[in-house]
Amino acid sequence: MSAQSYNTWFVPAEFLKADAHAVYMTVPNGFFQDWLNDHIDVIEAAARPLGFTGLQFVFIATRDRDPIPEPPRLHPVDLFDFLKMELPPQKLLLDPILSTRSAAMLYSKRGAGKTFLSLAIGCAVAAGQPILRWAPPEPRKVLYVDGEMPAAGMQVRLKQILKGMPAQPAPGYFRLITPDLEEFGIWSLSRTEGQVYVEDQLADTNLLILDNLSTLCRGGRENDAESWGQIQEWVLRLRRAGLCVLMIHHAGRNGEQRGTSMREDTLETMITLRHPDDYRPRDGVRVEVHFPKVRNIYGDAAEPFEVRMQSEKGAIHWSMATVGDPTKAKAADLLEEGKTVRQVAEELNISRSAAGRLKKKIDDETK
Repeated sequence: MSAQSYNTWFVPAEFLKADAHAVYMTVPNGFFQDWLNDHIDVIEAAARPLGFTGLQFVFIATRDRDPIPEPPRLHPVDLFDFLKMELPPQKLLLDPILSTRSAAMLYSKRGAGKTFLSLAIGCAVAAGQPILRWAPPEPRKVLYVDGEMPAAGMQVRLKQILKGMPAQPAPGYFRLITPDLEEFGIWSLSRTEGQVYVEDQLADTNLLILDNLSTLCRGGRENDAESWGQIQEWVLRLRRAGLCVLMIHHAGRNGEQRGTSMREDTLETMITLRHPDDYRPRDGVRVEVHFPKVRNIYGDAAEPFEVRMQSEKGAIHWSMATVGDPTKAKAADLLEEGKTVRQVAEELNISRSAAGRLKKKIDDETK
């Protein structure tokens, strides 16, 4: 919890008495009483290590509620005054798909490799190293919040990703929050207290990765726009503070991001991973990267492309191909099986020189 929240809501509370069933505390007014009752699980979690289990916390307002304050007035800005303003610019974190003061989403069906790719993106941004078609201008600080994987499995994946990178992040540039290492797990980001706990760890973070929405934002219904509203307000607040928030999510049966379309409204970039038509389970992580929504991304950068992840001697490597280039994909499969250039040429019914060029291109992309 942030120091500001603690000082605002908890410091004014005073111990009154306790019995076998409850702890009684006084608070200045009814607004404090409502807030503390709404966040009772924060208090119970803090009290549990001290041995206060099974007790009810009762907050007693010492005076009537203060009048509800007037909402702040809006301040319309004249067009020409607005154009003269010196506003903080958006700075690229991963050119061209991620920038400061923005929100993005990466989604796919299960088993498409979205966690592998999101971890690789986080490590690339933290190290200032390119990933696929994208490149960070410089190393930037990343906080990765995982809500699903066992810590041991996450450790294995990160070791594989780092081993395949030409340079690794400096200490402090990639930080990880994982539920296995949290005594009380990770509180739902649908609730204010869960958001506050994450905000406490942001400090000078540039990129926040939330993997994934289903496990981190519990409560409410995925198809309910109102349930998403509180999370959206939080993401917008982080955006105003200068962060980039990359949310990892599942796709539904129709291939679109699962749940309310309201999630898409404030996003600058949406990336989805889809298995190619000729995908086979033995291909492992082999997907097409598509961009259902982009702002300020044009031309070839917005075109879909194919990605394949391969592991060699414990190191993860990525290769790319143009979507709709089945010959290259088949050549990559054959070469992986140990076929020679001559055998590849015979099986694909192409010349040996064409097979050689394909091999060189595949080798160059996997370096």
